[in-house]
Amino acid sequence: MRLLCLLSLFLAAPATAEPVQIPGPDGPLEAEMITVEGATDIVIIIPGSGPIDRDGNALQMGLSTDTYRLLAEGLAEQGIASLRIDKRGFFGSAGAIADPNDVIIEAYAQDTRDWVAYASGLAPCVWLAGHSEGGLVTLVVAQDAPKNLCGLILMATSGRPIGQLMIEQFEANPANGPFMAELRALVADLEAGRSRDPASVTPVLQPLFSEGLQRYMIDVFSYDPVEIAAGWNGPVLIVQGDKDMQVRPHDADLLGDAMQQAERMNLAQGTHMLKADVAGNPFATYADPALPLHEDLVPGIAAFVGEAAISERAP
Repeated sequence: MRLLCLLSLFLAAPATAEPVQIPGPDGPLEAEMITVEGATDIVIIIPGSGPIDRDGNALQMGLSTDTYRLLAEGLAEQGIASLRIDKRGFFGSAGAIADPNDVIIEAYAQDTRDWVAYASGLAPCVWLAGHSEGGLVTLVVAQDAPKNLCGLILMATSGRPIGQLMIEQFEANPANGPFMAELRALVADLEAGRSRDPASVTPVLQPLFSEGLQRYMIDVFSYDPVEIAAGWNGPVLIVQGDKDMQVRPHDADLLGDAMQQAERMNLAQGTHMLKADVAGNPFATYADPALPLHEDLVPGIAAFVGEAAISERAP
Protein backbone atom coordinates (compact mmCIF):
# COMPACT_ATOMS: atom_id res chain seq x y z
CA MET A 1 0.00 0.00 0.00
CA ARG A 2 2.82 2.40 0.94
CA LEU A 3 4.54 1.61 -2.40
CA LEU A 4 1.34 2.38 -4.33
CA CYS A 5 1.00 5.70 -2.54
CA LEU A 6 4.58 6.61 -3.43
CA LEU A 7 4.10 5.64 -7.07
CA SER A 8 1.01 7.82 -7.32
CA LEU A 9 3.13 10.88 -6.61
CA PHE A 10 4.93 10.38 -9.92
CA LEU A 11 1.83 9.87 -12.08
CA ALA A 12 0.58 12.79 -14.17
CA ALA A 13 -2.79 14.24 -13.26
CA PRO A 14 -5.46 12.41 -15.28
CA ALA A 15 -6.99 14.13 -18.29
CA THR A 16 -10.67 14.96 -18.08
CA ALA A 17 -13.15 14.96 -20.97
CA GLU A 18 -16.39 16.88 -21.24
CA PRO A 19 -18.63 18.43 -23.92
CA VAL A 20 -18.36 22.20 -24.30
CA GLN A 21 -20.34 24.70 -26.36
CA ILE A 22 -19.87 28.10 -27.96
CA PRO A 23 -22.44 30.24 -29.80
CA GLY A 24 -23.16 29.31 -33.43
CA PRO A 25 -25.26 31.02 -36.10
CA ASP A 26 -28.69 29.75 -34.96
CA GLY A 27 -27.71 27.61 -31.98
CA PRO A 28 -24.69 26.23 -30.15
CA LEU A 29 -21.61 24.61 -31.63
CA GLU A 30 -20.34 21.68 -29.60
CA ALA A 31 -17.02 19.92 -29.10
CA GLU A 32 -15.49 17.36 -26.79
CA MET A 33 -12.77 18.90 -24.67
CA ILE A 34 -9.97 16.94 -23.05
CA THR A 35 -8.12 19.08 -20.56
CA VAL A 36 -4.69 18.25 -19.18
CA GLU A 37 -3.55 19.97 -16.02
CA GLY A 38 -0.74 22.39 -16.78
CA ALA A 39 -0.99 21.93 -20.57
CA THR A 40 0.58 24.73 -22.58
CA ASP A 41 -0.73 23.44 -25.91
CA ILE A 42 -4.19 22.53 -27.17
CA VAL A 43 -5.04 20.89 -30.51
CA ILE A 44 -8.37 21.47 -32.27
CA ILE A 45 -9.27 18.44 -34.41
CA ILE A 46 -11.30 19.36 -37.51
CA PRO A 47 -13.24 16.52 -39.21
CA GLY A 48 -13.26 15.59 -42.86
CA SER A 49 -16.14 16.01 -45.28
CA GLY A 50 -19.70 14.90 -44.72
CA PRO A 51 -21.51 13.78 -41.56
CA ILE A 52 -18.41 12.72 -39.60
CA ASP A 53 -18.71 13.14 -35.86
CA ARG A 54 -16.17 14.34 -33.31
CA ASP A 55 -14.88 10.78 -32.83
CA GLY A 56 -14.22 10.24 -36.53
CA ASN A 57 -17.31 8.14 -37.32
CA ALA A 58 -20.17 8.36 -39.80
CA LEU A 59 -22.16 5.27 -38.96
CA GLN A 60 -24.86 5.94 -41.56
CA MET A 61 -22.10 5.75 -44.19
CA GLY A 62 -20.46 2.68 -42.67
CA LEU A 63 -17.51 4.67 -41.34
CA SER A 64 -16.48 3.50 -37.86
CA THR A 65 -12.93 4.45 -36.91
CA ASP A 66 -12.76 6.39 -33.62
CA THR A 67 -9.71 8.04 -35.20
CA TYR A 68 -10.26 11.49 -33.71
CA ARG A 69 -11.10 10.15 -30.25
CA LEU A 70 -7.99 7.99 -30.25
CA LEU A 71 -5.89 10.94 -31.39
CA ALA A 72 -7.24 13.19 -28.64
CA GLU A 73 -6.68 10.55 -25.97
CA GLY A 74 -3.18 9.85 -27.27
CA LEU A 75 -2.29 13.53 -27.20
CA ALA A 76 -3.58 13.79 -23.62
CA GLU A 77 -1.11 11.08 -22.64
CA GLN A 78 1.58 13.35 -24.10
CA GLY A 79 0.41 16.31 -22.01
CA ILE A 80 -1.49 18.04 -24.85
CA ALA A 81 -5.10 19.16 -24.42
CA SER A 82 -7.62 18.96 -27.26
CA LEU A 83 -10.98 19.97 -28.66
CA ARG A 84 -12.56 17.72 -31.26
CA ILE A 85 -15.45 19.51 -32.86
CA ASP A 86 -18.79 18.66 -34.40
CA LYS A 87 -19.30 20.76 -37.53
CA ARG A 88 -22.26 23.10 -37.72
CA GLY A 89 -25.43 21.18 -38.56
CA PHE A 90 -24.20 17.81 -37.31
CA PHE A 91 -24.46 15.86 -34.05
CA GLY A 92 -23.85 18.09 -31.03
CA SER A 93 -23.83 21.12 -33.35
CA ALA A 94 -27.07 20.09 -35.10
CA GLY A 95 -28.91 23.18 -33.87
CA ALA A 96 -26.30 25.61 -35.18
CA ILE A 97 -27.98 25.75 -38.63
CA ALA A 98 -31.21 24.32 -40.02
CA ASP A 99 -29.65 22.67 -43.11
CA PRO A 100 -26.17 21.13 -42.71
CA ASN A 101 -25.70 21.34 -46.49
CA ASP A 102 -26.36 25.10 -46.50
CA VAL A 103 -22.76 25.91 -45.70
CA ILE A 104 -19.52 27.09 -47.30
CA ILE A 105 -15.90 26.47 -46.36
CA GLU A 106 -15.53 30.00 -45.00
CA ALA A 107 -18.39 29.28 -42.57
CA TYR A 108 -16.54 26.26 -41.23
CA ALA A 109 -13.40 28.41 -41.05
CA GLN A 110 -15.16 31.10 -39.03
CA ASP A 111 -16.52 28.48 -36.62
CA THR A 112 -12.96 27.22 -36.23
CA ARG A 113 -11.67 30.72 -35.51
CA ASP A 114 -14.31 30.95 -32.78
CA TRP A 115 -13.09 27.65 -31.36
CA VAL A 116 -9.52 29.00 -31.41
CA ALA A 117 -10.68 31.98 -29.35
CA TYR A 118 -12.29 29.58 -26.85
CA ALA A 119 -9.24 27.29 -26.76
CA SER A 120 -6.99 30.29 -26.10
CA GLY A 121 -8.51 30.47 -22.66
CA LEU A 122 -7.40 26.90 -21.96
CA ALA A 123 -3.80 26.97 -23.20
CA PRO A 124 -1.56 29.71 -24.62
CA CYS A 125 -0.70 27.84 -27.82
CA VAL A 126 -3.49 26.60 -30.12
CA TRP A 127 -2.86 24.16 -32.97
CA LEU A 128 -5.25 23.16 -35.76
CA ALA A 129 -5.26 19.53 -36.87
CA GLY A 130 -7.40 19.18 -39.99
CA HIS A 131 -8.13 15.77 -41.47
CA SER A 132 -8.86 15.40 -45.20
CA GLU A 133 -11.27 18.26 -46.08
CA GLY A 134 -10.67 19.54 -42.55
CA GLY A 135 -7.14 20.31 -43.74
CA LEU A 136 -8.56 22.68 -46.34
CA VAL A 137 -10.60 24.38 -43.61
CA THR A 138 -7.40 24.66 -41.57
CA LEU A 139 -5.60 26.39 -44.45
CA VAL A 140 -8.48 28.83 -44.94
CA VAL A 141 -8.45 29.68 -41.22
CA ALA A 142 -4.73 30.40 -41.44
CA GLN A 143 -5.30 32.97 -44.20
CA ASP A 144 -6.78 35.21 -41.51
CA ALA A 145 -4.98 33.64 -38.57
CA PRO A 146 -6.59 34.24 -35.19
CA LYS A 147 -4.59 35.25 -32.15
CA ASN A 148 -2.71 32.40 -30.41
CA LEU A 149 -2.75 30.14 -33.47
CA CYS A 150 0.69 28.54 -33.19
CA GLY A 151 0.68 26.10 -36.10
CA LEU A 152 -1.07 23.71 -38.47
CA ILE A 153 -1.23 19.92 -38.70
CA LEU A 154 -2.48 18.78 -42.12
CA MET A 155 -3.51 15.12 -41.99
CA ALA A 156 -4.26 13.39 -45.32
CA THR A 157 -5.00 16.78 -46.90
CA SER A 158 -5.37 17.27 -50.64
CA GLY A 159 -2.85 19.48 -52.41
CA ARG A 160 -5.13 19.71 -55.44
CA PRO A 161 -8.54 21.33 -55.90
CA ILE A 162 -11.14 18.92 -54.51
CA GLY A 163 -12.88 18.49 -57.88
CA GLN A 164 -9.70 17.00 -59.36
CA LEU A 165 -9.31 14.70 -56.37
CA MET A 166 -12.95 13.64 -56.65
CA ILE A 167 -12.50 12.57 -60.27
CA GLU A 168 -9.41 10.56 -59.34
CA GLN A 169 -11.33 8.81 -56.56
CA PHE A 170 -14.19 7.98 -58.92
CA GLU A 171 -11.75 6.60 -61.52
CA ALA A 172 -10.14 4.33 -58.92
CA ASN A 173 -13.36 2.30 -58.69
CA PRO A 174 -13.91 0.23 -61.86
CA ALA A 175 -17.64 0.10 -61.11
CA ASN A 176 -17.81 3.80 -61.93
CA GLY A 177 -16.58 3.24 -65.50
CA PRO A 178 -20.01 3.58 -67.16
CA PHE A 179 -20.61 6.88 -65.34
CA MET A 180 -17.23 8.57 -65.73
CA ALA A 181 -18.15 10.78 -68.68
CA GLU A 182 -21.16 12.13 -66.79
CA LEU A 183 -19.14 12.51 -63.59
CA ARG A 184 -16.43 14.50 -65.36
CA ALA A 185 -19.06 16.75 -66.93
CA LEU A 186 -20.80 17.26 -63.58
CA VAL A 187 -17.55 18.18 -61.82
CA ALA A 188 -16.58 20.51 -64.69
CA ASP A 189 -19.92 22.32 -64.40
CA LEU A 190 -19.59 22.67 -60.63
CA GLU A 191 -16.01 23.94 -60.96
CA ALA A 192 -17.38 26.59 -63.33
CA GLY A 193 -20.06 27.54 -60.82
CA ARG A 194 -22.94 25.90 -62.70
CA SER A 195 -25.41 23.60 -60.94
CA ARG A 196 -27.56 20.90 -62.52
CA ASP A 197 -31.15 19.90 -61.96
CA PRO A 198 -30.68 16.77 -59.80
CA ALA A 199 -33.50 15.09 -61.73
CA SER A 200 -31.34 15.28 -64.88
CA VAL A 201 -28.58 13.25 -63.22
CA THR A 202 -28.41 9.47 -63.61
CA PRO A 203 -30.48 8.07 -60.70
CA VAL A 204 -27.59 6.14 -59.14
CA LEU A 205 -25.58 9.39 -58.94
CA GLN A 206 -28.38 11.63 -57.68
CA PRO A 207 -27.60 11.17 -53.93
CA LEU A 208 -24.10 12.56 -54.60
CA PHE A 209 -25.41 15.59 -56.48
CA SER A 210 -28.45 16.82 -54.60
CA GLU A 211 -29.25 20.52 -54.83
CA GLY A 212 -27.71 21.23 -51.42
CA LEU A 213 -24.56 19.23 -52.08
CA GLN A 214 -24.09 20.92 -55.44
CA ARG A 215 -24.16 24.33 -53.73
CA TYR A 216 -21.51 23.13 -51.32
CA MET A 217 -19.34 21.59 -54.04
CA ILE A 218 -19.42 24.78 -56.13
CA ASP A 219 -17.86 26.52 -53.15
CA VAL A 220 -15.35 23.86 -52.11
CA PHE A 221 -14.20 23.21 -55.69
CA SER A 222 -13.22 26.88 -56.00
CA TYR A 223 -10.32 26.54 -53.55
CA ASP A 224 -6.77 25.70 -54.64
CA PRO A 225 -5.00 24.32 -51.53
CA VAL A 226 -1.53 25.14 -52.86
CA GLU A 227 -2.45 28.77 -53.50
CA ILE A 228 -3.87 29.09 -49.99
CA ALA A 229 -1.00 27.21 -48.35
CA ALA A 230 1.56 29.63 -49.74
CA GLY A 231 0.14 32.35 -47.50
CA TRP A 232 1.02 30.60 -44.21
CA ASN A 233 4.56 31.08 -42.94
CA GLY A 234 4.23 29.53 -39.50
CA PRO A 235 4.91 25.97 -38.29
CA VAL A 236 3.17 23.22 -40.21
CA LEU A 237 3.28 19.42 -40.14
CA ILE A 238 2.11 17.46 -43.18
CA VAL A 239 0.99 13.90 -42.33
CA GLN A 240 0.53 11.43 -45.18
CA GLY A 241 0.12 7.67 -45.38
CA ASP A 242 1.49 5.77 -48.37
CA LYS A 243 -1.54 3.42 -48.40
CA ASP A 244 -4.05 6.26 -48.49
CA MET A 245 -6.62 5.44 -51.18
CA GLN A 246 -8.20 8.92 -51.14
CA VAL A 247 -5.35 11.42 -50.86
CA ARG A 248 -1.99 10.57 -52.42
CA PRO A 249 1.59 11.26 -51.34
CA HIS A 250 1.74 13.56 -54.37
CA ASP A 251 -0.76 15.83 -52.58
CA ALA A 252 1.56 16.08 -49.59
CA ASP A 253 4.42 16.88 -52.00
CA LEU A 254 2.42 19.77 -53.48
CA LEU A 255 1.64 21.20 -50.05
CA GLY A 256 5.27 20.82 -48.99
CA ASP A 257 6.47 22.66 -52.08
CA ALA A 258 4.10 25.51 -51.25
CA MET A 259 5.25 25.66 -47.62
CA GLN A 260 9.01 25.25 -47.57
CA GLN A 261 9.02 25.49 -43.77
CA ALA A 262 6.78 22.43 -43.44
CA GLU A 263 7.82 19.25 -41.69
CA ARG A 264 6.69 15.97 -43.21
CA MET A 265 5.55 12.83 -41.44
CA ASN A 266 5.24 9.83 -43.74
CA LEU A 267 3.17 7.00 -42.29
CA ALA A 268 4.54 3.76 -43.74
CA GLN A 269 1.57 1.55 -44.65
CA GLY A 270 -0.68 4.33 -43.32
CA THR A 271 -4.25 4.68 -44.60
CA HIS A 272 -6.55 7.68 -44.94
CA MET A 273 -7.86 6.87 -41.47
CA LEU A 274 -4.35 7.39 -40.03
CA LYS A 275 -4.02 3.73 -39.11
CA ALA A 276 -1.79 0.95 -40.41
CA ASP A 277 -3.15 -0.89 -43.43
CA VAL A 278 -4.47 -4.41 -42.86
CA ALA A 279 -3.00 -6.64 -45.57
CA GLY A 280 -5.68 -8.05 -47.83
CA ASN A 281 -8.41 -5.83 -46.39
CA PRO A 282 -7.96 -2.24 -47.59
CA PHE A 283 -11.20 -1.09 -45.95
CA ALA A 284 -10.52 -2.54 -42.50
CA THR A 285 -9.39 0.79 -41.03
CA TYR A 286 -12.66 2.37 -42.19
CA ALA A 287 -14.81 -0.14 -40.33
CA ASP A 288 -12.98 -1.37 -37.22
CA PRO A 289 -12.67 1.21 -34.43
CA ALA A 290 -10.66 -1.28 -32.36
CA LEU A 291 -7.69 -0.89 -34.71
CA PRO A 292 -5.13 1.48 -33.15
CA LEU A 293 -3.76 4.61 -34.72
CA HIS A 294 -0.55 4.31 -36.72
CA GLU A 295 2.21 3.91 -34.17
CA ASP A 296 4.09 6.98 -35.44
CA LEU A 297 1.16 9.39 -35.46
CA VAL A 298 0.76 10.57 -31.86
CA PRO A 299 4.49 10.61 -31.01
CA GLY A 300 5.21 12.51 -34.21
CA ILE A 301 2.55 15.15 -33.61
CA ALA A 302 3.58 15.52 -29.97
CA ALA A 303 7.23 16.00 -30.97
CA PHE A 304 6.30 18.55 -33.63
CA VAL A 305 4.09 20.53 -31.25
CA GLY A 306 6.74 20.48 -28.54
CA GLU A 307 9.60 21.58 -30.77
CA ALA A 308 7.61 24.17 -32.71
CA ALA A 309 6.08 25.60 -29.52
CA ILE A 310 9.53 26.14 -28.03
CA SER A 311 10.51 28.04 -31.20
CA GLU A 312 7.27 30.06 -31.14
CA ARG A 313 7.82 31.11 -27.54
CA ALA A 314 11.52 31.92 -27.91
CA PRO A 315 12.30 35.64 -27.51
